[in-house]
Amino acid sequence: MTVLVAYASKHGSTAGIADAIADTLVDHEVKAEAKSVDVVDDLGPYEAVVLGSAVYAGSWMKEAAAFAERHADALAHMPVWLFSSGPLGEDVTDAEVQPRQLPELRRTIAFRDHRVFFGALDTNALGFGERMIAKAVKAPTGDFRDWDAIRAWAEGIAEELD
Repeated sequence: MTVLVAYASKHGSTAGIADAIADTLVDHEVKAEAKSVDVVDDLGPYEAVVLGSAVYAGSWMKEAAAFAERHADALAHMPVWLFSSGPLGEDVTDAEVQPRQLPELRRTIAFRDHRVFFGALDTNALGFGERMIAKAVKAPTGDFRDWDAIRAWAEGIAEELD
């Protein structure tokens, strides 16, 4: 069993989550690799996919949504798990379904699970416009990723694949 952990990440936080998922799968004797959705053209070598994206303004990055659409036929015939990264802080108060693409992904892919993980915000990594937006919305800064929760979720995937 070979698993692709594909991700769309703007500043590296989501890539870090994808790496942790792939590393945890490997620790549980599942062959896995994390790759940006931008470099994956063929799902042929993989028997399962974990697909994740950073969420901005309630939506997955366009690269992740395009990947899911481009590979919808293949993804519909293999085990798929989705994750989203983006809420900052320690509590999510937005009642709106995020990402907005989730209902369509559920119809086209029939994924097994979707998990939302808190992200990270380092304003030093942002451009001027992004820093101004973060300041305007009073976005909390820091790394809010829960590595134990991320690893536990990946362990559950490894158990399902066993």
